Amino acid sequence: MAPITPSREEFDEIPTVVGIFSAFGLVFTVSLFAWICCQRKSSKSNKTPPYKFVHVLKGVDIYPENLNSKKKFGGDDKNEVKNKQAVPKNSLHLDLEKRDLNGNFPKTNLKAGSSSDQENVTPKLFSEGEKEAVSPDSLKSSTSLTSEEKQEKLGTLFFSLEYNFEKKAFVVNIKEARGLPAMDEQSMTSDPYIKMTILPEKKHKVKTRVLRKTLDPAFDETFTFYGIPYTQIQELALHFTILSFDRFSRDDIIGEVLIPLSGIELSDGKMLMNREIIKRNKSSGRGELLISLCYQSTTNTLTVVVLKARHLPKSDVSGLSDPYVKVNLYHAKKRISKKKTHVKKCTPNAVFNELFVFDIPCDGLEEISVEFLVLDSERGSRNEVIGRLVLGAAAEGTGGEHWKEICDFPRRQIAKWHMLCDG
Repeated sequence: MAPITPSREEFDEIPTVVGIFSAFGLVFTVSLFAWICCQRKSSKSNKTPPYKFVHVLKGVDIYPENLNSKKKFGGDDKNEVKNKQAVPKNSLHLDLEKRDLNGNFPKTNLKAGSSSDQENVTPKLFSEGEKEAVSPDSLKSSTSLTSEEKQEKLGTLFFSLEYNFEKKAFVVNIKEARGLPAMDEQSMTSDPYIKMTILPEKKHKVKTRVLRKTLDPAFDETFTFYGIPYTQIQELALHFTILSFDRFSRDDIIGEVLIPLSGIELSDGKMLMNREIIKRNKSSGRGELLISLCYQSTTNTLTVVVLKARHLPKSDVSGLSDPYVKVNLYHAKKRISKKKTHVKKCTPNAVFNELFVFDIPCDGLEEISVEFLVLDSERGSRNEVIGRLVLGAAAEGTGGEHWKEICDFPRRQIAKWHMLCDG
């Protein structure tokens, strides 16, 4: 029997059938992929973001970076320890407030309240808040001003406090500041913003946005902290630092406000408060820095070794600093090189032992100077200067003596302790 061979028409139909099946397969694959993506997106949107607080800024939600959750906020009571399993480990989460149709948050009536209402609230808060003595320094911040501070008015900070028992949330609303001093001498104004820290653990650091060219900034920003038991509120304190932004150098510190929460009753609802801003309380000593220098005249290089720091002050009212050292090399008052050490965590006595070698662009060290800035590392905000040291021919005190010795004895490594001054 002769084999049956397909006709020419059947050969022409095969590519058409394959093309049709390929098209249907492609459409099915794309549809399946789109469905999977939509399911993943919807499941992600239902998850709770892993943030510890929500920052409400006039209709804009600003999510800060995730803070370290190794230590839970405050110490748990014995009853709460037994019920730990009922609360998830990352119980601090975001919860957005209601907005209007335009996406803005409704303004509270506290800001527009009459002066008589404020007078009825604030005297009680002042008298109760002043009963608890945290420390001599904190008493100076939270009680009456001295005669010198009264002469230099730094303005008033207005804010409100609230506790949500249902969500176990502590809410702080920074409303406004009035009568701030002008930090820019040319424009006779300031660019203020506020940093806030919850003490004593110093784990929750937040800050407002910068408002340009104003001495009466209206922030109206709300910070909500979740997972704080009401029994722990009495053991905490709020520390506000009022600053003025400077684009070309370090921000100017206008003043500070410390609010011990002991004696402040938040069970009755939102409390409107105001406090006078006082000058930042800096200790007389900024600490000491051990520096070793060696000038190599043959290679025209300067070797700088940052050895140790000791007796560094606290970065704020409570909590240790996370210090590191920034080294700047200047030639004829112009910075030509910069280096920095690693950060040492939570210590007033840091050991660095880090060496830096700088090439000197001129013969000799007459026009050369070295600046050392000891800073406190702060995640998510600009680092604050703890102390400053300058070594050079024009430097006074031990800075000038140390510089003269390395010039007189080249190729010799000479180490000295130096007192830090205010930055």
